[in-house]
Amino acid sequence: MNIENTLLVLNNLNKNTLMETLNIEFVAVGDDFVTAKMPVNTSVYQPYGILHGGATAALAETVGSCASALFIDTKTKIVKGIELSINHLKSKKDGVVYATAKPVHKGRTTHLWEIKVVDENEQLISICKLTNIVLEKKQ
Repeated sequence: MNIENTLLVLNNLNKNTLMETLNIEFVAVGDDFVTAKMPVNTSVYQPYGILHGGATAALAETVGSCASALFIDTKTKIVKGIELSINHLKSKKDGVVYATAKPVHKGRTTHLWEIKVVDENEQLISICKLTNIVLEKKQ
């Protein structure tokens, strides 16, 4: 795997998407993980002036879905998220959060990812579980 090229491809997929709106950027990829970062500022706040759980969920689903896509033949298959569970453990007012997806299960038709969201000081902000289904592309 060419890491630099993979990150370039992943970040180019963000154009004209929610990921671009939230300023999500892929920053690391390996054989068993994908990491992306998102700035925490007013564009991702909820009314109390802290990181919105929905923005965190979007970040988590982004890294988990992209991780699944890296492990399939995207010419013949497509990945779709079917369940996301997230526990918000700590609030965040500014800075950056990082989400890292690691596999729990990579089967032929389902993938299960554990996604930890931490801040720039490695403080755990949220922990997530994402289940993806792998489907044949329609011809």
